[in-house]
Amino acid sequence: MAYKNYTAYQHGTEPAVGVLITNLGTPDAPTKQALKPYLKEFLMDPRVVEPPPARWLWKTILNLIILNTRPAKSAEAYQEVWGHYGEGSPLLDIGNQQLSALQQKVSNAFHGRVEFALGMRYGNPSIADALKSLQERNVQKLLVLPLYPQYAAATTASTFDAVTSELQNWRWLPDFRFIKNYHKHPGYIKALANSIREHQAEHGKPDLLILSYHGIPQRYYNNGDPYPCECHATSRLVAEELGLSDQDYKVTFQSLFGKEEWVKPYTDATLKSLPAQGVKHVQVICPGFSADCLETIEEIDQENRGYFESAGGEQYSYIPALNAREDHTDMLAALILQHSQGWPERDGFDVAQAEAERKIQAERAEGLKHSLITEFGKDIIYPNTK
Repeated sequence: MAYKNYTAYQHGTEPAVGVLITNLGTPDAPTKQALKPYLKEFLMDPRVVEPPPARWLWKTILNLIILNTRPAKSAEAYQEVWGHYGEGSPLLDIGNQQLSALQQKVSNAFHGRVEFALGMRYGNPSIADALKSLQERNVQKLLVLPLYPQYAAATTASTFDAVTSELQNWRWLPDFRFIKNYHKHPGYIKALANSIREHQAEHGKPDLLILSYHGIPQRYYNNGDPYPCECHATSRLVAEELGLSDQDYKVTFQSLFGKEEWVKPYTDATLKSLPAQGVKHVQVICPGFSADCLETIEEIDQENRGYFESAGGEQYSYIPALNAREDHTDMLAALILQHSQGWPERDGFDVAQAEAERKIQAERAEGLKHSLITEFGKDIIYPNTK
């Protein structure tokens, strides 16, 4: 393997802290052609689909059946949400808004240089490309913030895999910190509660508040994934912040895939059953999604609205994800500052001393270069220079 630096190291160059913000990903366009490679990358991730012992069987099913049927259907769904929050993919548009807000909020708190990048686990901009861009900016300390409040192997751990896979190609590794969850962070809980209060101030209080999270197969939980527990912890804290009783809210799980049992109760089945129980007014929020995307806009706000109303429900509203809300980006900025403590660029950094040391390094490097050229000749030191 040829290890890479992507740029030649220059003595005296100011080092930087790099902050990599990540999310799940998006196809490049809402088309069948764009969906096929995106879905293949997603569904071939062993963290997402933990395959049966015969992995060849899953590959066969995926390539011969799923990738020949699902892309067209998914493309239709993406066409429904494309441009919802900007010009293209909602997740990417919102991700760029979040990145811009964090750059403004965090940079002034650093004494040294801090660089930011946005990377998607699947699709573009990729995590690998985002990391390369940080390396080109001389990032020597790296903080990774996956925008998944609750830890799950299929999301958070998969992001760790992608980051470390790219770092394995680097010649010079940065100091590395990774934020694995923030499901109980007070700022996150308050931002969720604020968004619910604001929505209810306009739409009234419902018979039931549903907190819907992306689901995982039951066997993942049985094998030790803490994700459902962290979802319930978030929900309990939000309920406490709002002063809700156990009868005022319900936790459900959405976005099922395949035929095996997933963690219950299911969001769609719950919404279909509620009107018969006398629940006519519901509001749904998706605390596990840091940005609105296909699973919130199309699945929750459209598809599941239809299930509830068809079953006799009278009032249904979706409370948007936290997106680039001020209180949300404030919380994310606080999280970055918390996890970057102890790095010289973050605190205790003497700018004048660092600049003097860089000048000394550059002068020494220049002197060493001239000495080597004098002793050995330019052609030996720089054989590729003509």
